[in-house]
Amino acid sequence: MIKLTKFKSDGDKQGEFILNAEMIETIEETPDTVITLNNGKKLLVEEPMEDVVRRVMMYKRALLK
Repeated sequence: MIKLTKFKSDGDKQGEFILNAEMIETIEETPDTVITLNNGKKLLVEEPMEDVVRRVMMYKRALLK
């Protein structure tokens, strides 16, 4: 699970959400970061693509410990 921020959430905590990283199919920058899930749903997030990838990698590493 990774913590992300919904796009245009005005910096408040209400824009934060937890995403199951196992559900991610693709991550694109268009220039906004768009995450496509396995079920076809698309999420627009504040974090740059590199940050999302880094968080997914940290999550997966934590599972292996």
